[in-house]
Amino acid sequence: MKKSRIAAQYLNRELSWLEFNQRVLDQALDSSIPLMERLKFFTIVSSNLDEFFEVRVAGLKQQIESGRGDRSVDGLTPTEVFQAITRRVRRLVADQYACWRNDLQPALAQKRIRILAVEDLDTEDRAWLQQLYLTQVRPVLTPLAVDPTHPFPQLLNKSLNLILQLETYKNSESVKQLAVVQCPSILPRLIQLPREDERRDYVFLGHLVGHFLADIFPGTNILGYWPFRLTRNSELYVDEEDTPNLLKAVEDELHKRRRGAAVRLEIDHACPETIRESLLTTLHLTRDDLYLIDGPMNPTRLIALYQGAHFPELRDTPFLPSVPQPLRGRDLFAAIRERDVLLHHPYESFSTVVDFLETAATDHDVLAIKMTLYRTGGDHRIVGALMNAVKNGKQVTAVVELRARFDEANNIEWARKLEENGVHVVYGLVGYKIHTKCALVVRREGHLIRRYVHLGTGNYNPTTGKLYTDLSLLTCRAEFGEDATNLFNLLTGICQFQGMKKLVVAPFDLHAQLLQLIARESQHASRQLPARIIAKCNSLVEPQLIEAFYAASQAGVKVDLIVRGICCLRPGVPGLSDNITVRSIVDRFLEHSRIYYFENACQPEVFVGSADLMPRNLFRRIEVLFPIEDGNLCDRIINQILRVTLADNAKAQFLGADGIYRPAKVPKDTEPKRCQWEFIALTQPPKAAKAKGKYPRVELTPRPFAKVRN
Repeated sequence: MKKSRIAAQYLNRELSWLEFNQRVLDQALDSSIPLMERLKFFTIVSSNLDEFFEVRVAGLKQQIESGRGDRSVDGLTPTEVFQAITRRVRRLVADQYACWRNDLQPALAQKRIRILAVEDLDTEDRAWLQQLYLTQVRPVLTPLAVDPTHPFPQLLNKSLNLILQLETYKNSESVKQLAVVQCPSILPRLIQLPREDERRDYVFLGHLVGHFLADIFPGTNILGYWPFRLTRNSELYVDEEDTPNLLKAVEDELHKRRRGAAVRLEIDHACPETIRESLLTTLHLTRDDLYLIDGPMNPTRLIALYQGAHFPELRDTPFLPSVPQPLRGRDLFAAIRERDVLLHHPYESFSTVVDFLETAATDHDVLAIKMTLYRTGGDHRIVGALMNAVKNGKQVTAVVELRARFDEANNIEWARKLEENGVHVVYGLVGYKIHTKCALVVRREGHLIRRYVHLGTGNYNPTTGKLYTDLSLLTCRAEFGEDATNLFNLLTGICQFQGMKKLVVAPFDLHAQLLQLIARESQHASRQLPARIIAKCNSLVEPQLIEAFYAASQAGVKVDLIVRGICCLRPGVPGLSDNITVRSIVDRFLEHSRIYYFENACQPEVFVGSADLMPRNLFRRIEVLFPIEDGNLCDRIINQILRVTLADNAKAQFLGADGIYRPAKVPKDTEPKRCQWEFIALTQPPKAAKAKGKYPRVELTPRPFAKVRN
């Protein structure tokens, strides 16, 4: 296939991700959003970029250095991709810091939240800062000379550093040299000044250290200092087949992560060019790896301004997640026996999932609990329920994924605690990450053994359960229980995949099943039968699935893709993807649920699960899609969740054939429709929702989908 034809069909994965981060920055630029929420989005942009450089750019640079010239599916070589990334990131960073200087910082100052220079403080504040510096900061600082007898220090990944130019005198002659001061990560990057009123004034740690540099370099003349920061390759390299102890191997790799090869240098824009060039040479970087910063060196640390409950008027209106009516005040197991339960987080409380596990841990009829753990966060309730279950005499197994990126240390800690408390801890299958979200509870009920299953799209993490949109299914259908049992046997034992009755499992049959379902819609369309596909996921990258969507479009299938982040499919290309629309929604909550709808000639099927449409999810991870078999729940997903999402004209942005996302075109008299507001309103008591008057109702259009049958 020629490069031009490839480029016409596929968008570049890395550039598509950067466009997603632009949509995050758009939220920080949106003056209709409360100020503290805009600040939150601003910090997320930097956090996202850090991970992008640590993993994606680092991998790309390795390809270039190895001499590999293989073109990606979009037709670009690694060097061409890197050059395009550099241009796009520079534009993104310029926009981000302009947002800080021109919008956010002045707006915060108007609300009495200020970041001040030490030189601008009064005598009392300076005295307080000096005392803080002498007692808490100075003892942990280490001045590091850079000269022939002092090699350049090994600076840690993403640490805050100052590079100084000093002047000393030897034999009455002036000598200039460089030195480095690294600010330990244990120190807060923002220091709040004491105030007796509601003002919140701060000083950057880097500016505080810079102000007192003469204290740790006595006898020198400090000509200048400039903050800088390194980003290093942070990918873990663990050969599972040659590793007898995976936990120890991952732990060892975590220590190496802090000192991986440098991939990016960020430095204050005022730093002299000669010093910049010296740093680049020392770090084996080029000017393409250099980013000049006119603002906070690490905006992620500005999240400290957001944390806490201060200034509620500058935040989103809080709401209380609901508990579905069938579960209120009822025995959970009895409710699940009555019918399947679907939860839409965070609009419906994640506490129901926690209650399910905590109830199982104390119920005297429960015999065993098995579950997967990918990202648990810092909340102790999930793992606490498992440890409590062991104390109550139940057999408990946890499949812990140690390699959940940037959560490895946390998962290692929890894995050790679980083992110490008697939980059987296993790390899954060699060569595959365990990304599926599944919990199995085995319960004796009279003369029967019944299995209760939780399946979800999000992690067992109560914190993200309040911030991410996800779906949970609680069921005791016999075939689901049998499949879940076989899944855990596969993960914990020595056996081969034998197929499932209901669950669709990657890397074994999920990819093939999705291709078959898409092809079936194409066949229906060719026979003039109702055909439609709606796929909601975080990323769409896998080439065969993209080709299948193109084929479906050409067969006349209407394809609606709701893709939050990366999308390599190019919609709206005449003769190729005329019938495909791609939209992305970035809003108050992180869109995280994965839903796949197939109209199937008026016999609709809906699958929900943990898998995105990426090669890693389909071929290198254990993922599960599960069908929604309860007709009422299926109808709810189709005619409420999907339809309300597709009606969004306030936060949805549409991908064009040129790879650019644009807001929906809304006529002047059209009421704005914001799906996340509508979901909040749908799950609030009618009187409370009306009283708040905060969330406008979305008037739903007549159902465009087939009625679901039980």
